Amino acid sequence: MRINIPFQDRVGIAHEILAVLARQGLNVQAVEVEPPNIYIDIPELKQSMLPALQADCDQVPGVATIEVVDILPGMRRSLNLDTIMAVMEDPVLAIDALGRIVVANAAAAEVVRCSEKQLCEKSLYQVLQDSTIQHELIANEFCAPTREVLLNGEPFLMDVTPVFEPLSAGTASDGKAVGALLTLTAPKRIGERLHAIQRVDVAGFEAIIGESEQIRSLKKRAARVAVVDAPLVITGETGTGKELLAQACHGVSARRNAPFLELNCAALPESLAESELFGYMAGAFTGANRGGKPGLFEMADGGTVFLDEVGEMSLYLQAKLLRFLNDGKFRRIGGDKEIKVDVRIISATHRNLRKMAQEGSFREDLFYRLNVLHLEMPALRERADDILLLARHFIERACTQAQKPISRLNQSATTAMLNNRWPGNVRQLQNVVFRAITMSDQKVLDAGDLDWAEGSIANENVALNYTDEPTETWDVLINQFESALLNKLYQDYPSSRKLAARLDTSHSMIAAKLRKHGIARK
Repeated sequence: MRINIPFQDRVGIAHEILAVLARQGLNVQAVEVEPPNIYIDIPELKQSMLPALQADCDQVPGVATIEVVDILPGMRRSLNLDTIMAVMEDPVLAIDALGRIVVANAAAAEVVRCSEKQLCEKSLYQVLQDSTIQHELIANEFCAPTREVLLNGEPFLMDVTPVFEPLSAGTASDGKAVGALLTLTAPKRIGERLHAIQRVDVAGFEAIIGESEQIRSLKKRAARVAVVDAPLVITGETGTGKELLAQACHGVSARRNAPFLELNCAALPESLAESELFGYMAGAFTGANRGGKPGLFEMADGGTVFLDEVGEMSLYLQAKLLRFLNDGKFRRIGGDKEIKVDVRIISATHRNLRKMAQEGSFREDLFYRLNVLHLEMPALRERADDILLLARHFIERACTQAQKPISRLNQSATTAMLNNRWPGNVRQLQNVVFRAITMSDQKVLDAGDLDWAEGSIANENVALNYTDEPTETWDVLINQFESALLNKLYQDYPSSRKLAARLDTSHSMIAAKLRKHGIARK
């Protein structure tokens, strides 16, 4: 039986209580003193013996009524700690002030490939095979930033939490550091957490709104493509929802419970995009994190990496990506160890990759490796039946965010919506709706509340040199229009970000177009 004997704290009272138990001939197995309580584990104590024990204890000044407890507090904490350590998927090590491991969980023992008991007989430098880290932790009283370490040759991100000895008066942090708790996170686990933060629910094709024949056909084809574990290329104009389609394909695939991580190839310079994809080792370049950093491929192991605007990827990165696609292996920047992961690549672009491959601006061999499966996201003007459906969806979302009653479109606004060409596609439609809801207090939106006319391309009076029966091809005419439009607007909006905001489109697309036509260098 386990009991608690409350008492009034004074010198020697715990000794007097234990003396009473000795006179009773009771064998004490464990004692925990937490004033004003003393918890005692007495295996041979029976319920019938409690009155006699209480009578003897009453002779000790300051002792209250004996209470029966199910478990001693220290034992409860120990069991809870053991359970917490056992269920944690990340390796956890507790070290003392000299860097010796005093507690290790099952995940750490599995990585090191020894038992928890054997692991607790080692020092930190023996496990990490790096004495520098242990010396730095001790010298800095276990206050250290997150850094990457190698555990049994595998990379882990290590977080250090100092353990302080509490002072008699003050908080725990006022005391002396007597060790630390080390939490080690594998790159794949980091990817899973990033994915969980970015998307709580992995949506399927129901997230793609539309009832038109084009969307029905796309969903039917995508359902077949999604379950095939092979590279996929999604093409379509800017703003059509290519990333949403990629997420849906991941969400119904066998990889749906693994991370979905994306990289916009047009938004980052070559060197930064390389480090984001492949990661880097400690000291690989100036400004790198001290302990190195895993890349998207490592963090998405078992899942999907989405390469948006893959047509903007440099030839150097294309070569590295091609090698990775061959065998799933790569090296970090500054590293010499090959890392193998299982990742599906989904790419997206608004450009004609086949034509780029023929012109030499995109590797032909990479094109065929990426373009195993293909989906085309239709432009909004090609699925006019979905315009009002999407508009109502965005109206509900915008009104909810603005905490307004749900608005609706009148006949003139509906006609204007249907007659617009929507060059910015679904993204432009969403922006138009959000602006209208934000700027208008009307419950019924009129055509005048939709402000695309003031920002329409038509009002810029862009002059194009073509006849009623042009002899040029479609691509040539589109290039002429793009060049003329961007040359004119760049005079009033002399940066890619300003111009992108003016045209309600992505900064990466505008930056790519400016480079293509050489406008930014003029």
